[in-house]
Amino acid sequence: MRIALDAMGGDHGPAPNVGGAALALASNPDLTVVLVGDQGQLDPLLAASPLPAGRVEVVHAAQVVEMKEKPAEALRRKPDASVFRAWKLLAEGNVDGLVSAGNTGAVVAGGVLSRRFLPGVHKPGIATVMPTAKGRCVIMDVGANVFPKPRHLLQYGAMGSVFAKHVLNIEKPSLGLMNVGEEEGKGHELVQKTYELFRNSPLSERFVGNIEGRDIHRGAVDVVVTDGFTGNVVLKLSEGVLEFVVGLISHEVIGTLSAERDQAALALKTLLAKYHYSAVGGAPLLGVEGVCIICHGSSKDKAIASALGVAALNVRVKLNEKIVAELAALPKGDE
Repeated sequence: MRIALDAMGGDHGPAPNVGGAALALASNPDLTVVLVGDQGQLDPLLAASPLPAGRVEVVHAAQVVEMKEKPAEALRRKPDASVFRAWKLLAEGNVDGLVSAGNTGAVVAGGVLSRRFLPGVHKPGIATVMPTAKGRCVIMDVGANVFPKPRHLLQYGAMGSVFAKHVLNIEKPSLGLMNVGEEEGKGHELVQKTYELFRNSPLSERFVGNIEGRDIHRGAVDVVVTDGFTGNVVLKLSEGVLEFVVGLISHEVIGTLSAERDQAALALKTLLAKYHYSAVGGAPLLGVEGVCIICHGSSKDKAIASALGVAALNVRVKLNEKIVAELAALPKGDE
């Protein structure tokens, strides 16, 4: 399989992208990586760290979307940016997927501009994996669609369920709708209408109803459905709380120890490594033809390698074919 990598994306430039490609190729013998970016910057990195012959290609892209640029402006001003060139390769069928640690808005905008959505999909959504007391769960959407309609959220439930089953190996994923209370009838019009759609769809057997924010890390459900605005706030809040709590533990607990300090610090480091974003790699943009994995902007070699591995896995399990089948079973309706 062939995966395009936005080699210029991310906070650290092309070096970790090339390093991540090397790690991914070593552990995925069926993978070819197409590095999309400034060849003048990529050639010295490739010369310093040769990658397997015949399994690496370079597609030159003269422009880069900076992390703080507005996606709409970047689309107009930088049509030859690496992330948009990677989308073009995917739209033309030259690669099976793409991975980028660049400007998230630009990655999503490139996918929307391509208009190559899976049959029946109106709006793609970003799914992210979060740790819970029972394992892991999927939250969708976390930023692609901040003004969804009820049918979009129903589709997110279906797509998130397929991802949970075939990538996270959860045989019968349960579904929950993010709300301000568990009782039926809670929330604004969007969630009330979405609730009814779930109750009257083939997903109803696995739909547990409304859940609250505190239920996510408790592992109340395997798939959490929400709008992109709320999902993004939940994601960033979780990251911030984790950082805050780890800081408190390091200072207030481990800092007070003597003989056990090194052992406790190692235990905390091991625990954090288990749940660090680099182990997951990135979040898939579900609903587009092909595979798209969006990475954290600060991703380094390991995170990029993990993202390429996830992209390869999505291709192997034919995730999109399974998503199309799941969506086909949903009741038809307007966007």
